[in-house]
This record gives sequence, C-alpha cells and structure tokens, in this order.
Amino acid sequence: MVHLTLDPSWFDYPDVPLPDVWTVECLQPAPLLDGADSAAGAAARTLADAARLPAGASVAVGVGSRGITGLEAAVRAVVAALKTAGLRPFIVPAMGSHGGATAEGQAAVLASYGVTEERVGAPVRASMDVVQLAALEDGYPVYLDRLASEADAILVVNRIKPHTDFHGRIESGLAKMCSIGLGKRLGADAIHRFGADGLRERMPRIARRVVECANVIGGVAILENLYGQTAEVHAVGPAGIGAGMEEELLRRARSLSPRLPFAELDVLIVDEMGKDISGSGMDTHVLGRARIPSIREEEWDGPHVRIVCALDLSERSHGNAAGIGLADMVTRRLVERVDWQATMTNHRTSGEGGVQRGHIPLVLEDGAACARAAIAACGRGGPVRLARIRSTARVRMLQVTQPLAAEARDREDLRVVGGPHPLDPDTKLEVG
Repeated sequence: MVHLTLDPSWFDYPDVPLPDVWTVECLQPAPLLDGADSAAGAAARTLADAARLPAGASVAVGVGSRGITGLEAAVRAVVAALKTAGLRPFIVPAMGSHGGATAEGQAAVLASYGVTEERVGAPVRASMDVVQLAALEDGYPVYLDRLASEADAILVVNRIKPHTDFHGRIESGLAKMCSIGLGKRLGADAIHRFGADGLRERMPRIARRVVECANVIGGVAILENLYGQTAEVHAVGPAGIGAGMEEELLRRARSLSPRLPFAELDVLIVDEMGKDISGSGMDTHVLGRARIPSIREEEWDGPHVRIVCALDLSERSHGNAAGIGLADMVTRRLVERVDWQATMTNHRTSGEGGVQRGHIPLVLEDGAACARAAIAACGRGGPVRLARIRSTARVRMLQVTQPLAAEARDREDLRVVGGPHPLDPDTKLEVG
C-alpha cells in the first residue's frame, strides 16, 4: 500500500461551490431473464449430453474474475447439472494474470464472488502452471491451464460483452476465456504483446485451437442488459466458440450494453472502479475513451467527457486498480487502497493496454475536492454538465446538474425522480 502526504490545498478550489443535483432514471427497456440460474444449469446439461461423456468423467469448469450478476448461483447450477449427468466437476480460475498472478490470489477472487466448494458444490483447484497445448500455423504457442488440460473435459462459464480495448467479430466472452483466461499469466502475456490487433486477430484463432486440441465441450454464455441484470443465457457448443454463434451473441450483447444517456459531459464522477466491474476498471464504452496506443480516441464509441473522476476502488477488486489512468482525478482513499504489485502485474501483462491506462491521475484529498477541482478545470466557465454514477456497470440512476436535468425533462427515455439536493461525493450512491 502507498500512503500519501498531501497538502489538502493542492489543486483544491474551496471557493468553487458544489452544485445542486437532480436524480434521473433511465427508462430504456431492458430484457430481464427470470430463473437465470436454472437456465445456466439447463445450458450445462445440454452441453454435457451432447458431449456424451462417460460416467465419472472429470470436467474443469472455467470461471473468471468479473463481477457477473448471479455468478455464484449460475456456477452452482452448472455444477449440479454436471453432477446429475454423472460427471465430476471442479472449478478452475480462468482469469489470466488477475489475482496478482498467483494461485492463492485467483482462488481468493473466486471466493469473493461466493465461488467456493462449500457454496457451489465443487472443489476449486487453482494453479498458475500451464502446458503448451499446441501452436498456430506461424508457430505462436497456445497455452492451457495444466489442471484443465488433465481433465476429461472443459466447460467455461462467462459473460459475452464488448471488449474495452478493441472492436472485432469476437471480443470479450467464451473465446477470450479459453485463450487468455485459461492461458494464465504466460498465455495472457504472450497474446497481449501483439496489442489490440493481436487480441482482435489472434485471440479467436487461439481459442479455436484450444477447442480443437482440448476436449472443450462448450460454454455457458451470459448476456446482461444495460442495467447489469441477466438478460439471456445460452449453451454454446464447441463449434460456436470463437465462431458464428459467439459472434451473433456479441452483436446481441452490444445492443444491450450499458451506456450513458448524454453525448456531452464536462465532468463524470464515478463512485467506484474495479476489476469486478470491468477489465479496465471502468468500461471504456461508457466513458467514451480508450487510452490505448492502437486506438484513435475519435474512433472510439461513447460520449465525449472532458474530465473523469474516480472516487474509490471496489472491495472485490482486491486492490487491483488496473485502468486507473482512464481517470483524470482520483481520491487519496482510492490510491491508498491500491495493491500496486497486483495492479502493475496486470498492466504489464496487458501490454499496450496497460501503458496509458497505468498513468497516475491527479490525486485529491477526497470526493468533494475532486468534484470542485474537476468543475474548476473542465473549461466550461459556466453551469457545468456534470453526471455522477455508482459505477460504469450501474447507469440506471444518475445524479446530474441543472443543464442535464433540463434536457432530461424533455426526453421520453429519461425521468427526473428527485432533487434538487446538494452534491455529496463522499457518500456513495445507493442507486443504479
């Protein structure tokens, strides 16, 4: 941990008043799946039946480091379905270098989501050891978690969503878990050396080779709506991983993903960032900024935000503040909660994605100082277009200043539900 000695007056603007804010609710319709855990179990049983595994076969169930809604219940249902099919499931962390790139750290990440033997009914077996499973046509090595390689079959459970580093036909989902997640630190480091282009072009090819050379029986794919709720669950057979079905599900996921309802913001305050929220700490599509050398900012989707303030690091991020450089200003509280070893390991492993996103933002004493400094520095000189959200995964409810509240009153997709009330950045939003 790092302890800062800061003069509270540094870059603070005590003469800048905090504005009043209004609470705005987004009204965009969002599909919601009832019984998501049952759907996950049914998907796993479908894949197991199609694979025709012999009774007693061992199945490595890959689970990652993202804060997927209902993850514990979904994994428990998958385990129960595999057991009902006469199989012996166990859990393997499929998260590349996350968890500080240690087996103990990765098991701890899963435990923080409730994925333990006691709660899901299958043992968690964590190792950073890999085997070289195969190679691509050009000799590029394909790595696989050693424990998963020794199982009779592999099944992965993951959310499909747009990636925060690149646009492609396959982005974040089952193929990424097979190629990077199960490749552990060695596999993640190797593929990220090729940057965004490598992720776009090589990641699906590596995933296909893993499917071809290991007995990957498929994946349970979860899609979430723009409010972070489970919208759909699908059984994706081995032929669909990194291929047609996953491509189609990505298109569907992109239409459901969270977005801010305003195109132009002077200041965006994000109460919490973290690896459980997004691989980049904050979703780049919500922020409207990529900050990666291969990507031109004007080509990235999302709003135009002048200044982003991140106020805290989530508990489930376990000190990993990868993506901190996406913010322009942060609080002392956030910085002092950072595990810099885990953060810099993640930044180094992620290649060019960790270069600019590893920059240290301006550090302010607290949330109020952050907000005042951002308002003073945003270049507006008048009433600011300020919005505040709990995280980039929770955008249903926002706090906004008067110019945005006036816009919201004229829109059918937004509703002003409260205010005005004083902006209090040091008390986390309980909404959204």
